[in-house]
Amino acid sequence: MDSQSNQNIAIIGLGRIGSAFLTEMLKKKRGGVHLTHVAEKMDTPGKAQAVAAGIAVVGLDELVALGDKLDVIFDLSGLPEVRNELRHKLAAADNHHTVIASETIARLIGALISDHAMPVIEGRKTGY
Repeated sequence: MDSQSNQNIAIIGLGRIGSAFLTEMLKKKRGGVHLTHVAEKMDTPGKAQAVAAGIAVVGLDELVALGDKLDVIFDLSGLPEVRNELRHKLAAADNHHTVIASETIARLIGALISDHAMPVIEGRKTGY
């Protein structure tokens, strides 16, 4: 894989925010960005949309096992413990390649590629 021209990405969390981000990413199918995996435990409309689009639905361990085949993981779960678990698992796997992108980064990308604002959940921590 040429990581300079192709970015394989995944989304963790397909609730309101993750589903909105997924919808926008699916609309913007461009060369160079490949949404390859999602992780969501609950049955959400976003998870159903990912399945319908042929995107693999996996757990955190499966994402970590992808190693450097995955460039960016968008953690849109809204749960600090999920991000911490992911950080620890990537470190334990000696993965220095894959980047964890926060909701703040997803919102920035959403603003650049869409005319629709992503949902806001009051009191939610969006930083790294």
